[in-house]
Amino acid sequence: MTRSYEIPAGVVAVDDYERLARERLSSEAFAYYSGGAADEITIRWNREAFDRLKLRTRVLGDFSGGGTVLTLFGQSFDYPILLAPTAHHRLAAPEAEIATVIGAGGARAGMVVSTESDLTLEEIAKPARTPLWFQLYIQHDRGFTAELVRRAEAAGYGALVVTVDSPVFSPRNREQRAGYRPPKLSEHANTRGLHTDYVAEAALGESLMFRGYLDVTARWTDIAWLRSVTRLPILLKGIMAPEDAELAIGHGADGIVVSNHGGRVLDTVPASLDAMPSVVRQVAGRVPVLMDGGIRRGTDVLKALALGASAVMVGRPYLYGLAVAGPAGVAHVLHLLRCEFEVAMVLTGCRTLAEIGPEVIWPE
Repeated sequence: MTRSYEIPAGVVAVDDYERLARERLSSEAFAYYSGGAADEITIRWNREAFDRLKLRTRVLGDFSGGGTVLTLFGQSFDYPILLAPTAHHRLAAPEAEIATVIGAGGARAGMVVSTESDLTLEEIAKPARTPLWFQLYIQHDRGFTAELVRRAEAAGYGALVVTVDSPVFSPRNREQRAGYRPPKLSEHANTRGLHTDYVAEAALGESLMFRGYLDVTARWTDIAWLRSVTRLPILLKGIMAPEDAELAIGHGADGIVVSNHGGRVLDTVPASLDAMPSVVRQVAGRVPVLMDGGIRRGTDVLKALALGASAVMVGRPYLYGLAVAGPAGVAHVLHLLRCEFEVAMVLTGCRTLAEIGPEVIWPE
């Protein structure tokens, strides 16, 4: 039975949803959504990187004809904020990703659907009224991966976002302490039927990591292979080093997502925002660069674009909105961020996205 949802009184900023979500989610679900690797230092740094940057205001500008519309890979977006790929939306709402995609459509925002969604990519696409991209993990079974790609193409997804920064699972102590147990890979809606008995057994005293798991993880040659089997644009998500950005372009990537996986993979890697400038310099405008990690205000969106991002993705904030108010919560999170972003544009003298550059950052 579908629940009725209302936005609670007093919710005026994205962070308000996190406080309320903690009260509504189980301890296991909240740990899964909010937690990160090890001591969660990178999660903190993601926020601190935005807080360190100051904005430079301008006055008495002419904003006639201004706006936030952009085009990415042939698709039009009303503003440069997309929903990042996140798993297991049913932990927040019984309608799972259906609720999320309805909320995204209500806010006219693009959504990236996770391979590890609780519903199939086809079920999510059916009610969609907004551009969808599909986040892809390249599986050990390349034939299965190719079939996932064909399914995404047939369902109308506009791009593939390939996560490349998590070939192995890192310890997430908050999840462990809360007792969260993720489903097996073969139990996810999009990967049912995938054989998981592919990891070689290590002899006593040998490393299971280097004698098993890493034997079947994706490599650069798999990106070139993926380029050969799909017509969709390919973005690589999880690029933090300029050398990897160069390799990505050389192997056929159409876009880069600077991301540290929300601090969920390797703790003490830098904030995504801190990694942006070197990656943007290396890419030099050849492909769009997006970013995620730590965005909680519209001013954060402006800062990311000032450092060279074409658009940003948000993850945890909309999951909290989903937990509190379902589709309305998702749409409201996006509405808050968009409004704050537009205010920040005006107050820094930016009429269009093209006018957002390093000059909006106060020089130190």
